[in-house]
Amino acid sequence: MGNRRLANWLTGAACLMLAGMSAAQAQPIRFAVAAEPYPPYTEKQANGEWKGFEVDLIHKLCSEMKADCEIKEVSWDGIIPSLLAKKIDVIFSSMSVTEEREKQIAFSKAYYDTPVAIVGPKGTTVAKYPDDLKGKTIGVQNSTVSASFLKAHYEKIADIKYYDTQDSANADMVAGRLDLMMADGTAMTAFMKSPDAENLAYLATVPYDPLFGKGVGAGIRKDDTELKAKLDKAIQALLASKDYDDLSQSYFGASVKPAF
Repeated sequence: MGNRRLANWLTGAACLMLAGMSAAQAQPIRFAVAAEPYPPYTEKQANGEWKGFEVDLIHKLCSEMKADCEIKEVSWDGIIPSLLAKKIDVIFSSMSVTEEREKQIAFSKAYYDTPVAIVGPKGTTVAKYPDDLKGKTIGVQNSTVSASFLKAHYEKIADIKYYDTQDSANADMVAGRLDLMMADGTAMTAFMKSPDAENLAYLATVPYDPLFGKGVGAGIRKDDTELKAKLDKAIQALLASKDYDDLSQSYFGASVKPAF
């Protein structure tokens, strides 16, 4: 190959490489939310758009990072495998930061934190643990911190029913097929305002247990250190902003700012 032809070939190869790098850099950050509705955090509208507290946070974080982003829906049970398989880049779907999950993935700084609640028929009393839960049929969404807590502490003394979605657990609670239900406190506060829950009540906040984790964070692959740094910086800025306080009050009527 002559010098001129070699130079032309190298120039062409370099251009292709730069074009490939530019295309890679232009790829949007793929934020995943669970396909199952989880109001008021994430819920798909009839027109196909996603709305909710976490959806608003995604838009604000991407603006802060000056990044192009897109929202992908993935079934809750498959959301970590999808991240590890590089089908998505960030899990942003009310995932609590726990030691068990940290064995598989990394997490950003926590962006919200809420208590775990017990819901049941109006007039039911839940004050003593574990006595008031003994012998009860308790519903819970699978692969949640509430499910981990019940499995660890109550499977031998109560009948635990696990559900693929929170909606399914809610439906059985409304239908009277459950004595109690355990779930995220703010999600249950929102559910209590729905007509379906007219005979139900938010009975108690469960005392903190290490299995509940350290707030809710964005899930990231362990080797995506640059993305984690960008997210942490953007989350820190958002938590310090009036926008975060306004969103928190708008959706929950209270602050969900994490203490972690």
